[in-house]
Amino acid sequence: MNDFPWLSVLIALPLVGAVLLSVIPREREALVKQFAIGVSLVVAVLAGVMAAGFDAGGDRFQYTEKYWWIKEFGVHWAVGVDGVALVLILLSVILVPLVMLASWTEADRSGGVDVPAKRSVKTYFALLLSLEAAMIGVFAATDVFLFYVFFEAMLIPVYFIIGYYGGAQRSYAAVKFLLYSLFGGLLMLVAVIWLYPLSSKPVSEGGLGRGTFMFDELAKMNIDPTTAKWLFLGFFVAFAIKAPMVPVHTWLPDAAQQSPPGALVLIVGVLDKVGTYGMLRFCLELFPGASKWATPVVLGFAVLSIIYGAILAIGQVDLKRLIAYTSVSHFGFIVLGIFAMTSQGQSGATLYMVNHGFSTGALFLVIGFMIVRRRSAKISDYGGVQKVAPILAGTFLVAGLSGLSLPGLSTFVSEFLVIVGTFSRYKWAGALAVTGVVLAAIYILWMYQRTMGGPKVPAVEGMKDLTAREKWAVAPIIAIIVAMGFFPQPVLHVINPSVKETLARVDKQDPRPDITGNVAENGARP
Repeated sequence: MNDFPWLSVLIALPLVGAVLLSVIPREREALVKQFAIGVSLVVAVLAGVMAAGFDAGGDRFQYTEKYWWIKEFGVHWAVGVDGVALVLILLSVILVPLVMLASWTEADRSGGVDVPAKRSVKTYFALLLSLEAAMIGVFAATDVFLFYVFFEAMLIPVYFIIGYYGGAQRSYAAVKFLLYSLFGGLLMLVAVIWLYPLSSKPVSEGGLGRGTFMFDELAKMNIDPTTAKWLFLGFFVAFAIKAPMVPVHTWLPDAAQQSPPGALVLIVGVLDKVGTYGMLRFCLELFPGASKWATPVVLGFAVLSIIYGAILAIGQVDLKRLIAYTSVSHFGFIVLGIFAMTSQGQSGATLYMVNHGFSTGALFLVIGFMIVRRRSAKISDYGGVQKVAPILAGTFLVAGLSGLSLPGLSTFVSEFLVIVGTFSRYKWAGALAVTGVVLAAIYILWMYQRTMGGPKVPAVEGMKDLTAREKWAVAPIIAIIVAMGFFPQPVLHVINPSVKETLARVDKQDPRPDITGNVAENGARP
């Protein structure tokens, strides 16, 4: 089964589907939507079959493919997945068809609460399929230059989704997103190009004796510490913007407020994970010494993101901006776990990427359903919704409780692992991060009380409950949230071997307490 080009097929299928949409007559909107969802379902099924054959105890990278692309510059079409990449690809392919189902009428209304003009349904679903191909490609790429190509390619469909199908300030939000992303991408491009002459150096000088961009080969280089620090910064800043971390996070609230709710699920649920995935995969493994050098500062910014994002979420009056700021806080937890340099922290951070994608995805989908009915994203325009739409309110509650990491729901397990893993090595960071848990309870429960509880406001009197289509869109996500809350072991079983490889690369082992309760590095007695 490993001989079949699974990953190339998974990347190509959505692109082919996007092209084939162009031959469907513009007025056949229902057929356009059905065809797009059909393509995404085929991709999801194929990804599931591929995942079923993944051997967590086998080689680190599986389903590998390697072909020359630009031979003169050492660039390959090289793809493969380890446990971390596999679970993120599965996250992507599960969310896409659900987003399409939930977004059935988004393009009809332009996706914004202030812009009623109709847009092209065909273009909207073609952009979603193109984005799916780029997301699969960025997680599957094992050539650093190819990774950069997919990293930048994702910007194109997202820019047009925000700028063409967004709200009244869509142009501003789209341009801001693009400028931030291009700035980070430019820094990373410089660092990527810099790797080629470094790899061309003789082995005696720390190089490989040949120019290449293959990740597994570049990880073997012995880069000068000063050079490694500059390269680390080039990659890290690009990933921090994508993640997003404070203080380079400001593009996200604007993009969230103006984006169509369905597409926003992919932007925040999957696209932003490329930043934290890149930190774990490329920053730590290509530049292990520089990563350890930068750890105290990165941990400081991670804690700042946790607290600052949560405080700003509490003060928001717009539902989509509120959830966007909660994501800033949650990404702080993910970065914290990555740079804690412990197996619990990094396994928890990877699991957090998956769980955040589902919990935030459910929240944005339900908020989108609310906006369809009320034509507003302002919290003050809601109240007493649970009295007229109990299923909608109940779904919103479960998704919200997952967002605050309630025990029994998926995010709790990942957040607990991150805090435990961080506290075992950096007590100050772990202790400060716990304040984010308290703040999360405030912003989630207060949001629910203001929108779903209390007396009914006149505008929600005739609000309808979830339709059958909307239930089918959100029910699988809620089921995953509950299932992974009680039984996360299958996902952790796939993730853990890759995390061990990363820790070995940065020469870190889990601290072990001695009988006095003191913590010793690498298991040695203090």
